[in-house]
Amino acid sequence: MRLPRFLVLGAALTALSVSAACGGESLEESPQADPDSSPSGDNGSKSEEGDGGSDDKGELVLSGQSFTEMQVMAAMYELALEDAGYDVTPKLVETRDVYLAQMSDGAVDVVPEYVAGIADYLNTEQNGPDAEPITSNDPQESLQALEPLAEKAGITMLEPSEATDQNAFFVTEDFAAENDLTTLSDLAALGDPIKLAAAPDCVGRDDCEKGLEQVYGLDISEVVPLGFATAQTKDAVIEGEVELGQTGTTDGTLAAQGLVLLEDDKGIQPAQNLIPAVNSEFLNANPDVADTLNEVSATLTTEDLAKMNAQVDVNREKPEDVAQAYLEEKGLL
Repeated sequence: MRLPRFLVLGAALTALSVSAACGGESLEESPQADPDSSPSGDNGSKSEEGDGGSDDKGELVLSGQSFTEMQVMAAMYELALEDAGYDVTPKLVETRDVYLAQMSDGAVDVVPEYVAGIADYLNTEQNGPDAEPITSNDPQESLQALEPLAEKAGITMLEPSEATDQNAFFVTEDFAAENDLTTLSDLAALGDPIKLAAAPDCVGRDDCEKGLEQVYGLDISEVVPLGFATAQTKDAVIEGEVELGQTGTTDGTLAAQGLVLLEDDKGIQPAQNLIPAVNSEFLNANPDVADTLNEVSATLTTEDLAKMNAQVDVNREKPEDVAQAYLEEKGLL
């Protein structure tokens, strides 16, 4: 069993909202994505090396975004796929638009994704920036809306996991206790103006400022653009400069800082279940990839993701070590 040749990152890590998709470099421009070291788009030829009963099933290019959670997920995919006989080349990048274009072209074979994240991206790519949202808080409903868009892009979605990483909002434990808060509705019921530290694109989003105001009735007096799940956002909440901060549901650092999530009790967050996405032509030539990745998905919970993220972000463990320990614990290696 091999440790992964992992995390060749050419760009600085950025705190990204899982549902956001911003502009970025192409894989050809990224050091970790040198096309000369990549297999060609001829996916059928990759599987020929695995013919004749050999354990070597050929090359596979794995991509995804380069923040902590995706580093862990990519490491899990890499280890599981290498254990299944594939020679995996990981090439993580900053943004979704980078690898999805290459995936449709056949230069990327597998990525870990989020149901609503990829669905909303493909929806605007194929139907225009003003396309009506197609996702909801319901995972199966969102997946059903995603599948024809993915098919058109030459991508097959495998089985979603129970684990989900949605946008979420937090306050200090002291503030929550003083005001008896457990949900966003509780916060809205206070009737006070609220300053929100969040990603710059929070303004006008249904799952952020717009949804908090229109669905919950919160009075968002200001969105302070300190970033998604950043130390600056958390410090602003801790210091009382803002009342509310934006992060993700699998943020494993909150409890240690005296912070607590408020429940999205009205469901403004779309379903962001972790899901493997595979180039359709590659999958047709290598159908066993689905079994391998679906086994990983079947074990994952939101609590698992939060724990693994904390091991990396708080305990400073390596993503590949965390991934290997998890897969061994679940009997997948």
